[in-house]
Amino acid sequence: MQAIAERSPLLSKYETFERGLPSHPESIKHLRRQGKDSFEANGLPTTRQEEWRKTNVAAIGRTSFERVSQDTNSLSHEQIRSFLLPDCIDLVFINGRFSHKHSQLEDLPKDIFAGSLANALVQKPELVEAHLGQYADLGHPFVALNSAFIEDGAFIHVPSGVTVEKTIHVLFLATARDGTPTVSYPRNLFVAEESSQVTVVESYGGFRDDRYFTCPVTEIVGLANSVIDHYRLGQESLGAFHVATQKVYLSRDANFFTHSINHGGALVRNDIQALLDAEGIHCTLNGLYLARGSQHVDHQMRVDHAKPNCHSYELFKGILEDRARAVFNGRIYVHQDAQKTDAKQSNRNLLLSKGALVYSNPQLEIFADDVRCTHGSTTGHLDDEAIFYLRSRGIGEEAARSLLTYSFAGEVLDEIRLEAVRKEFEEFLFTRLPKGDIVRQAV
Repeated sequence: MQAIAERSPLLSKYETFERGLPSHPESIKHLRRQGKDSFEANGLPTTRQEEWRKTNVAAIGRTSFERVSQDTNSLSHEQIRSFLLPDCIDLVFINGRFSHKHSQLEDLPKDIFAGSLANALVQKPELVEAHLGQYADLGHPFVALNSAFIEDGAFIHVPSGVTVEKTIHVLFLATARDGTPTVSYPRNLFVAEESSQVTVVESYGGFRDDRYFTCPVTEIVGLANSVIDHYRLGQESLGAFHVATQKVYLSRDANFFTHSINHGGALVRNDIQALLDAEGIHCTLNGLYLARGSQHVDHQMRVDHAKPNCHSYELFKGILEDRARAVFNGRIYVHQDAQKTDAKQSNRNLLLSKGALVYSNPQLEIFADDVRCTHGSTTGHLDDEAIFYLRSRGIGEEAARSLLTYSFAGEVLDEIRLEAVRKEFEEFLFTRLPKGDIVRQAV
């Protein structure tokens, strides 16, 4: 009993959770046990650990979270509608569990599996077992925690040679329960087999100032000649904790594009890692984050160039105001055998107030001698001369500042291929920026 008493509150009801699970393959049960044991042994990270020095997650450990029961009909269509995108196959999850009521799968091709991971573990366990848990590292405390509570999430499997014409939108919504903070652990697995093609939007949202904790892990697998266009939208409530890991595994001649856009959450951390494990891979990792008030957003990036003749490109931009904080740690690791690597990494930040602060640390580790790698970071304020120029053309100061802020974000927005995502975020900027109507007319 003493061991249970000293256990992290996040594991306090683990035995009850485990007893309520359906029968799953032994490999999944083993993965859960490994996750529980790892988290139980190491607990939450502290600011004494280098990777967490600028992001304090102690508040997560102090908060008593409740796992929500399997009521996936607690939200109305009206509440969900604002988070949906047009002309998509919709997979909707509420507090980490799949909602048949709100999902739309009618246009899903017959040879594609896109739906609940819990259902896939029953219907197609062999497809899940081949990849689940093979890429995300249990040494990461929040990967271990998520693995301990594997129950549901999104599973997408695209067979060899298949192109999915419609975008698949995976939407996770979280709610507090009568003022009680809640927690969910979505586990996602997206697999594109050889010469397949798919576009996936992965969204996380919440309501008002609801206080909850979302801890997702997403493993993305792109096999030979596959093309994956991936978008990750963070629209959590301003009272939420969001700590996520995205691990990408790419094989020969794969093309992977991801765009991460975040403007919600009280404390947000995204660990994004890509392993380029064969020749001829093209990998693009772009991101845009906006923070205001006391929001804290942290991006930890790592791209492993393990084989020759691969290309990676990273551009992350941040816009901060009030007392917001941001962290960017990026690392490109070029292994000894990865000759002819072409890698670029850039982090640029715009501070709209004196109280905003960014910690930016792009890094290169190169163990090959025939490579072309660059990295850089800039942080600054709006250009006074540019503001003066716009004002001299009859534009008010507030509108001029907003136009320049929109232009700063535009470089990332222009890279977004999916029109629905680009338009939605443009509209968000027009609404958020002062004198947004003037900006809309100008652009």
